[in-house]
Amino acid sequence: MTGTERREQLLDVGRELFAERGFEAASIEEIAARAGVSKPVVYEHFGGKEGLYAVVVDREMQALLNRVTESLSGAHPRAMLEQAALALLAYVEEESDGFRILVRDSPVATTSGTFSSLLGDVASQVEYILAGEFSSRDLDPKLAGLYSQALVGMVALTGQWWLEARRPKKNEVAAHLVNLAWNGLAHLEAKPATLLTSTHPAAPSS
Repeated sequence: MTGTERREQLLDVGRELFAERGFEAASIEEIAARAGVSKPVVYEHFGGKEGLYAVVVDREMQALLNRVTESLSGAHPRAMLEQAALALLAYVEEESDGFRILVRDSPVATTSGTFSSLLGDVASQVEYILAGEFSSRDLDPKLAGLYSQALVGMVALTGQWWLEARRPKKNEVAAHLVNLAWNGLAHLEAKPATLLTSTHPAAPSS
């Protein structure tokens, strides 16, 4: 193998092993054995397990971000929400190993940050979409950030659940997510308040 081919092979092997075992349980010895090389070869390319893991995570973060951002091409906000949900679920379905790695607590700092920071990047783009929608409905566009975090968090957590459940099918899950999100957005109150306000009687003590 060329140096580039060997590096790609080690990344593939590391990705598979990190998805199976997690960072702590995976070892350089097993990575090297699966790749059919000696441990020094792994160190030569990545400096150790931490370096290999960081590159694997960075690549998965970028792959998922690219999928979601490229999906936001619809002319209607509801279509874009559906496309974003489908993009994430498609990644879960097609790149399950990568998603398992991303949603684990990473003990290694990476250049791309964390799964939470990735979701923040996606939420920023959704915020831009919602801000325009809010303005057109005479709702406060400053609240778009709050709602975008809520929407992206809902989709991400559902994706983690669906990683193992795989029922119902991807398109149905996306349809239900958008059903909840869009119908909720369609009936937003301009100034919502909790039910537990001072105008309500206190709950009886037990």
